[in-house]
Amino acid sequence: MGRITLEKVRKAFGEVEVIPPLDLTIEDGEFVVFVGPSGCGKSTLLRLIAGLEDVSGGQISIDGQDATELPPAKRGLAMVFQSYALYPHMSVRKNIAFPLKMAKLDQAEIDRRVNGAAEVLNLTDYIDRRPGQLSGGQRQRVAIGRAIVREPAAFLFDEPLSNLDAALRVGMRLEISELHKRLATTMIYVTHDQVEAMTMADKIVVLQAGVIEQVGSPLELYRNPRNKFVAGFIGSPRMNFVEGPEAAKHDAATIGIRPEHIAVSATEGAWKGKVGVSEHLGSDTFFHVTVDGFGDPLTVRAGGEVDIHYGDTVYLTPDAEHLHRFDKDGMRLA
Repeated sequence: MGRITLEKVRKAFGEVEVIPPLDLTIEDGEFVVFVGPSGCGKSTLLRLIAGLEDVSGGQISIDGQDATELPPAKRGLAMVFQSYALYPHMSVRKNIAFPLKMAKLDQAEIDRRVNGAAEVLNLTDYIDRRPGQLSGGQRQRVAIGRAIVREPAAFLFDEPLSNLDAALRVGMRLEISELHKRLATTMIYVTHDQVEAMTMADKIVVLQAGVIEQVGSPLELYRNPRNKFVAGFIGSPRMNFVEGPEAAKHDAATIGIRPEHIAVSATEGAWKGKVGVSEHLGSDTFFHVTVDGFGDPLTVRAGGEVDIHYGDTVYLTPDAEHLHRFDKDGMRLA
């Protein structure tokens, strides 16, 4: 079991409150991602759950038991950090076995768990190598293996892929998602990368300045953001925002439209603009269009290669069914 409940949990460093009181429930077996910009409190919140930081108020419960004052070792959780923190002089086998040795388990049980974790993580062929003989992705798998053998109620990941290059990040993203399906264990994952959040999570928790802005599935947040912050943070490229007279036509302070919900024409449309830089990705082309009176250029997404070039005049028409409206405080309007 791995149900985690936070009730009125807060954190302050002296006079500075970094996490105002918040409530959150993470159900058993869920893959929950904490996402937000740097300094939003996501890693601090994870450390509060792990017991690596003391709460300044409120209660943390794990499977119905009050864990607020329990030390990390007594919470039944396993944490995977951004740095692999492997012992360079130990083999993969000994690195994975280390927490079990410390817990004084018998050797037969240690061997069973280590061999099982190595098989799940495709590390069996590397079990007798040292960390210096492994790639970055393999080292990260060893760090995850060290967490798996503890058979925790939940896994806590603190930006585990930040040290990997782009290709390895994609591969490890898939591996961690597959691992979650196999183990069916609660996982809480911290990242600033909203693409990781969208592709991995059952449930996303969007944070800003220690405040939970919205909780929901990736598609819920993408389709129905509750405010302008969530709308701009979830989605890549980000949502376009338009203010002024154009927004007022829709009885809003700001309107938002995603790049894929804008139609492009060379002859007619709602907004006339000039094409700037284009980004050709093969399957998609993103081009940036400056519209008089709109401030920032609009980002438009088109499928495949398009016959649009720098300096061209184009006409853009937003899909009315996918238009998002926000009030002067940035909150979503019905």
